[in-house]
Amino acid sequence: MKKIILANPRGFCAGVDRAIDIVEKALIKFGSPIYVRHEVVHNKLVVQNLQSKGVIFINELDEVPNDGVVIFSAHGVSNKVENAAKTRKLRYFDATCPLVSKVHHQVERYSKLGKKVLLIGHKGHPEVEGTMGRHNPNFGSEIYLIQDQDEARELNIPRNSEIGLVTQTTLSLDDTREIIEILKQKFPKLEMPRNDDICYATQNRQDAVKQLALEVDFVIVIGSKNSSNSNRLKELAERCGTPAILVDEFKDIDLKKLEVFNSIGLTAGASAPEATVQEIAKNLAELFNFDIKNLGQNKENIFFKLPPELR
Repeated sequence: MKKIILANPRGFCAGVDRAIDIVEKALIKFGSPIYVRHEVVHNKLVVQNLQSKGVIFINELDEVPNDGVVIFSAHGVSNKVENAAKTRKLRYFDATCPLVSKVHHQVERYSKLGKKVLLIGHKGHPEVEGTMGRHNPNFGSEIYLIQDQDEARELNIPRNSEIGLVTQTTLSLDDTREIIEILKQKFPKLEMPRNDDICYATQNRQDAVKQLALEVDFVIVIGSKNSSNSNRLKELAERCGTPAILVDEFKDIDLKKLEVFNSIGLTAGASAPEATVQEIAKNLAELFNFDIKNLGQNKENIFFKLPPELR
């Protein structure tokens, strides 16, 4: 029997839910336009929906009028951006995921202690830029971005340096573990955060897609091309030996390629809407006479509070 299997957990995490809620509540309270610095979350459909309601996505704060309301995206911002908003006395709300904020606080703590800071992450990603921008060199601290195992091996700083380590929250745990092992061996005084900086939602979705890939012939990951955690899900499925694609919506799927498969797995990155999952599952089931089944259960019950002014 042909079947579609839905991974659990999948889709929106608590940080994404909170960020979108902040924008929606701000629209209700202040009316449009609401300005958002960078995409509030990395998902094309979410961004298009908010734009239709009067949200204007910007790259820099100088695009916001003095009486405008601006929201910082879930990926976080640097101290420079936050201070610029304060200097201009803009009304702003911080939609940074609390788990990203935890990494920011760790960088600030290491900086004040004068430690060198190592950040494992992808250059150019908004979360990485925001985290790098939380480093304060005034205490004699330095920060280095490590993107892969080669960069970890080649890092040229004294072996006995006092070093603090943080990571981008949306990386593959397996990739990060390998880099961390290299750094541990290289720097005996490396200080690790008490809890892993890779967020619960990233890890849960990766665990789910690994199991999904073992049970199906083909995996469809729903998420945008600029979504780090969605790309990692596709890569993990492929590492498990199962072909996979990353799509925003149903129209992105090459249906002819699916005709040969008896089982298709569906999952979604942490910024992809559940409505898109259901739409794709329903359309595929009707086209190919698939049964729809769930793999596992979504046991996540994390909730992050909104800013007091928007509750």
